[in-house]
Amino acid sequence: MAGERGTADPVEKVEKTAPGGAPRGRRTVVAALMLGMALAALDVTVVSTAVPQIVGDLGGFSAFSWVFAGYLLAVTVTLPVYGKLADTIGRKPVLVIGIGVFLIGSLLCATAWNMTSLIAFRIIQGLGGGALQGTVQTIAADLYPAEQRPKIQARLSSVWAGSAVTGPAIGGAVAEYADWRWIFLLNLPVGAVALWLIVRHLHEPRREKVPATVDWPGALALFGSGALLITALVQGGVAWPWLSTPSLALFAGGAAMVAVTMVVERRATDPIIPGWVWRRRTIAAVNLSFGALGVLMIAPNVFIPTYGQSVLGLDPTRAGFVLTVMLLSWPVSAALSGRVYQRIGFRLTAAIGAALTSLVLGSFFFLPHPGEPWHPALIMLLLGGALGLFQLPLLIGVQSSVLHSERGTATASVFFCRQIGQTVGAALFGALANAVLASRLGDGDADSVGRAVNDPSALPPDAADRLRRAVDAAVEYVFLGAAAAAAAALLVLLFVASRGFPEPSDEAGETSKTSFSKI
Repeated sequence: MAGERGTADPVEKVEKTAPGGAPRGRRTVVAALMLGMALAALDVTVVSTAVPQIVGDLGGFSAFSWVFAGYLLAVTVTLPVYGKLADTIGRKPVLVIGIGVFLIGSLLCATAWNMTSLIAFRIIQGLGGGALQGTVQTIAADLYPAEQRPKIQARLSSVWAGSAVTGPAIGGAVAEYADWRWIFLLNLPVGAVALWLIVRHLHEPRREKVPATVDWPGALALFGSGALLITALVQGGVAWPWLSTPSLALFAGGAAMVAVTMVVERRATDPIIPGWVWRRRTIAAVNLSFGALGVLMIAPNVFIPTYGQSVLGLDPTRAGFVLTVMLLSWPVSAALSGRVYQRIGFRLTAAIGAALTSLVLGSFFFLPHPGEPWHPALIMLLLGGALGLFQLPLLIGVQSSVLHSERGTATASVFFCRQIGQTVGAALFGALANAVLASRLGDGDADSVGRAVNDPSALPPDAADRLRRAVDAAVEYVFLGAAAAAAAALLVLLFVASRGFPEPSDEAGETSKTSFSKI
């Protein structure tokens, strides 16, 4: 694992003079980063828990995948843009702008009057959300040398655990006792505190005035190709048959836009994702693995709360806690993964995690019907442990293999690929679930799922049982698809990734210059 050598780091100077443990200034910055990460974490757990209530109010169960797919599409396109800006104008302004846009989008989501408006405002929210994941991780890597990064990454992972505990509880309580719009308004105070701490306590050295060139044509082309392909996946088999004229036209248009994107990127002076990201075997393999990780994460995050409510008959709060246990075991496993990869390496540790992930996801298919709540909860607990071994070693390995001046771009590329995976996964698994529901319930009955979950007593016993079995089958097929994605990641790690993660070729003067204010 690459060390941090060269010129003295201001962070280390302050730390040596601070009495005992980490200095308060650094702890404050880390707290701000954790709050910024909490915005994304709470968004996943709270919104997922309240999906049935949102659909019950706004309608359109067949379009609910766009609530996630639209957000993820916007995050995906902006991630590399923010990564490039973080390496040129600085991490701090990028994170401040991103949080601001995210909060504006959250406020707009709370005012949505139908499913179309909610999807549009979620896209705006995603335009800011692209700055949260990559930039927070980059700042964390700047503040800590390589040997200490597992500690800070474990803390950031713990945010997902804390959000997992509070998110479903808050989302369920809001869904049961208040209006679902409050789930978006909750982002405002959290984001405001994070902004205040970052503006006041995070400081970066003055940078040379270098023009911040952004490949906007490439970003727009990528957004267009993604929008066309996702529309084809989400609406195919639901709004129109798969082999109909609209479906074929969208797929053809998406393929053409992909070709246009490739041409634009080849001619770009500074492409949205530099070519060296894909020419380096290590980074390319990690990017592909994170893409598969994004695909498989849609299965638990989006479908487990609905499964708990519609199949197991749980209320929204308890259904959300079925998902919670995954996010409780994940940071524990991530914190312990450092001991594993220090012995056997990043690649083998992640490969073991990917193999276990595939097995755990595949076991969902064998759950009995009707089952007990602890059945899926146990699977989620094991899944969190497997994912901790899978994700963290790859992220730290990539960040340790590049220079400081490349870290923002490299980190953004990793999360960019994960977001592509999540975007494709949301569309693909949404289409798969809709297709299974349509085959089991008949055409035109998919929208009744949201209303039935919101008010189960509205259905007679036979119809309710038929609905439960249809949703059960849909979620089972989704988890099988997620298991296949994890298996694909395992193959990439075994046959594409290099055996060792290389160190930067020139580390002189590349230690972090990011600092913080003492309190």
